[in-house]
Amino acid sequence: MVVHPTAPELDLSLAALFAGWTMTDELRRRLTAQGFEDLRFNDGVVFQHVLAAPLSISSLAERMGVTQQAASKAVADLERRGLLRREPDPQDARTRLLHLTEHARKAIKETRALRKSLQRELIDEFGEARIADAQALLTAIIGRFGGEDAVRNRRVRPPL
Repeated sequence: MVVHPTAPELDLSLAALFAGWTMTDELRRRLTAQGFEDLRFNDGVVFQHVLAAPLSISSLAERMGVTQQAASKAVADLERRGLLRREPDPQDARTRLLHLTEHARKAIKETRALRKSLQRELIDEFGEARIADAQALLTAIIGRFGGEDAVRNRRVRPPL
C-alpha cells in the first residue's frame, strides 16, 4: 500500500521544493527522450549567466557566488560535454569569454518548450485558476523573502 503525505505533513516550503524537484525530474525524462541525455540540473545554473551575454570565468564565479576554481571546474565539464566554448574577448585578447554552443542553445529551447507543455498539462488537469493561484502565491513568497532580484537578474543558485 502506498502512503501519500497529506498537506499537514508537508509544510509549504517542502511541498514547493518537492513539487519543483518532481517537475524537474519529469523534464529530465522528457529531455532524455528528445536526445538531451547529457544535460544535468546544475548546467542550468551556469547557462542562466552565459545566456544573457558571454562572460569570463571570473565573472561567472562572481555571479554564481563560488570560487574561480569551482567555476573553472564547471566550465571544463561543460566544455567536455560540448555545451560551452571559450573564445577570445574582442576587447582584451588575454581574456577568454564563455559562449553557449549550438547544442546548449537547442537544449535551452527544448527545455522551455517542455516547460510550457508541462504547464499546459497541469492547467488541463487542475484548472487554469488553480495553477495561476499557485504561481502567484509562489511568486509572492519569492518577493516576500527578497528573491525577486536574483530571479530577475539570473542569479538564482541552489541554497548553501
